[in-house]
Amino acid sequence: MSRVVVNEIEAKVGSDISFNDTVKIDTLKGKTTAGSVTVQGEGTATTNLQQGLSKQFCHLNMSSASVDDSFNNSSITDSNTGNFRYAYTNNMANLGYTIALQTLYVQAWGNVCNIPTDSGNTTTQTSGGGIYSVNLHTNGNATDTTEGHISVTGDLA
Repeated sequence: MSRVVVNEIEAKVGSDISFNDTVKIDTLKGKTTAGSVTVQGEGTATTNLQQGLSKQFCHLNMSSASVDDSFNNSSITDSNTGNFRYAYTNNMANLGYTIALQTLYVQAWGNVCNIPTDSGNTTTQTSGGGIYSVNLHTNGNATDTTEGHISVTGDLA
């Protein structure tokens, strides 16, 4: 096996460097700006890698108040029937983040929706905070379902 040790690789012609096999790497960081890596999307579109990643997700069993799987989620709090708080481990940078919530739909239950709420908390939810949600049945009552999902996108602090 051969090994090449260098500080920088520069294209001999043009600006593209090609590899004939899989590139294995532990850290990916922008050269011009450390927190900015541009990825070629579909067609000619490009996207910023960091902006396109989910910063928090949680797959929750509401009935047992247990987390099935999560990322950047330190804990959940079952405040009441259908009311949960998803606490993140790493803070968000500002209030410009977006939240996607979803619950398992079971026809016998009728329509159920999961909406974000501040749960009476008017403090900025960027540090030491989390996302509050309430799960509502079409009859207006809060309800627990077997699955609740959350995904947050935006900038981490």
